[in-house]
Amino acid sequence: MGEHAAVDRVEEPVTVSSMVDDLREVGLSAGETVLVHSSLSALGWVCGDAQAVVDALRRAVTESGTVVAPTHTGQYTDPAVWSNPPVPDAWVETVREERPPFRPESTPTRSMGAVPECFRSYPDVVRSRHPTYSFAAWGADARETVADHRYDCGLGESSPLADIYDRDGSVLMLGTGYDTNTSLHLAEYRAEFPKETVRNDAPVVENGEVVTVEYEEFATDTSDFEALGSDFEAERGSAVERGPVGDAETALLDHPELVDYAVDWFERNRGD
Repeated sequence: MGEHAAVDRVEEPVTVSSMVDDLREVGLSAGETVLVHSSLSALGWVCGDAQAVVDALRRAVTESGTVVAPTHTGQYTDPAVWSNPPVPDAWVETVREERPPFRPESTPTRSMGAVPECFRSYPDVVRSRHPTYSFAAWGADARETVADHRYDCGLGESSPLADIYDRDGSVLMLGTGYDTNTSLHLAEYRAEFPKETVRNDAPVVENGEVVTVEYEEFATDTSDFEALGSDFEAERGSAVERGPVGDAETALLDHPELVDYAVDWFERNRGD
């Protein structure tokens, strides 16, 4: 969406203050732990762009709360299976050997949007060490939330997703849908249905040295996430608060309730 269209969509600029008010109306409160999925373009014309969104989230939960965002880096997946776009077979080994190591403090996100990319760059934000499935966090429990993020099954029990579950956190979909809701990956991991696993390796920095780590992941599938979300809201509507933030349709959800529902949903709909 171009900037002219963004201006036309709102009667007045979307600001830090107006977003804080809107977030409060949706139900986001001080002291909360919240996992944020966001679309800057959905908000309309924002005074200050992504930085204003980050500041509004921080102001809404205050320093007593914790803001978490996925900061994934698809550039560290296996280049042999890339499809958007694919690279020539002759390039694959060069990509594997020549890409710089993942550095939590500096490696940019890929295809995650402007808000998480801005958020992860704040000097008081900490980021987990996983080379493909990192999360960044700010606030009272930030370090504990992203610590000990194991390489194997990076969206499973050793991930920040599980930590947010244990903290009875929330999920904010700020102009986004269930198709990008990373909470559902934790449910995929926990649910009992046939899963494909894949091996990956990536360069990282450990103790000041560049090393290659190998790890195993389960193959994720987002194709049915929207159908799951529709069923969740039909059956568990009380766990969802909806309202506008700027011009963006926004939902605030109970993270543990969504994950528990999704585990059962996957077992019923993805089983043999």
